[in-house]
Amino acid sequence: MIAKASAPAKTILFGEHSVVYGEPAIAGAVNKRAYVTIKPSENGKTIFRAPDIGFEAELISQYKKYVLLKGKPGIIRYILESLYRVHDHTPIDITLNSNVPIGSGLGSSAAVTVATLAALYRYHNIRFNKQSLAHDAHMVEQAVQGVASPLDTLVSTYGGLVYLSRNKKVEHFNVNFNVPFVVGYTTKHGNTGKMVKYVKNLKNRNPKIINPVITSMGNLTNYAKQAILKRDFAKIGELMNINHGFLDVLGVNTLELSRMVYNAREAGAIGAKTTGAGGGGSIIALCQGKVDEVAQAIGRDDNILKIRFTRKGVSSRVYK
Repeated sequence: MIAKASAPAKTILFGEHSVVYGEPAIAGAVNKRAYVTIKPSENGKTIFRAPDIGFEAELISQYKKYVLLKGKPGIIRYILESLYRVHDHTPIDITLNSNVPIGSGLGSSAAVTVATLAALYRYHNIRFNKQSLAHDAHMVEQAVQGVASPLDTLVSTYGGLVYLSRNKKVEHFNVNFNVPFVVGYTTKHGNTGKMVKYVKNLKNRNPKIINPVITSMGNLTNYAKQAILKRDFAKIGELMNINHGFLDVLGVNTLELSRMVYNAREAGAIGAKTTGAGGGGSIIALCQGKVDEVAQAIGRDDNILKIRFTRKGVSSRVYK
């Protein structure tokens, strides 16, 4: 029996970091995916392979340990945590294929976690629905990172454009938002757990300064929700630019991220901001009518992806 599953990457339009403290956020699934295949082992060992990044390891799932065979660890802790929670520790082969750049701020860990759990549930014939899968995937991310928002795993599970309210209510936007974005990403990978802890410490040291910033980011997200419903792209772009400034205050932007943001704006992007945890990773630029110009401007120094939002969430099936 072979179980296969895939889940989309995501980009956060508004609310990164502030969502950790109960503020609203807006994120959407994008047309880049992680694909996980699970089948019985051929050599009596549990082997994990990620050929796209040149990684291979033997896993000892009952102890959440691994023996590195090739490459750099990267995403392995999310695989091990998923196995520990679901798998019966019999030998299996796991293959990860992905066109989501690792550490780029596009939710690669969430996409991999959701796809891995869905494939494991299929492999073991465990019944699940999207609500339980999103919850379980969030628990995996929280165990690995220490502090994690449910937003990434929720979007990778359900797909589409999602608004997460202050009371954790999820709303799916029923609006055509298939506008072009360019994602720029650096070779310096961000570390979500590290950056979340950094902001937490900054907030604890300076509560009277940082708490109002967090609240303002939540208010901005609610304004952005209305702008999206009205398809007011000029307002969306303006709010993206303001949001980038808030992320500067939180100290998560880097020279490389800001360079990409300003290169995008100078090339005609309506709005551009860091997306994700920062400290490296990605920016997202709204560039209606200027996709090629913005992509060229960012691409002079950094890497680019042209993306669109997608309604397609997790997908899984079994082959016998």
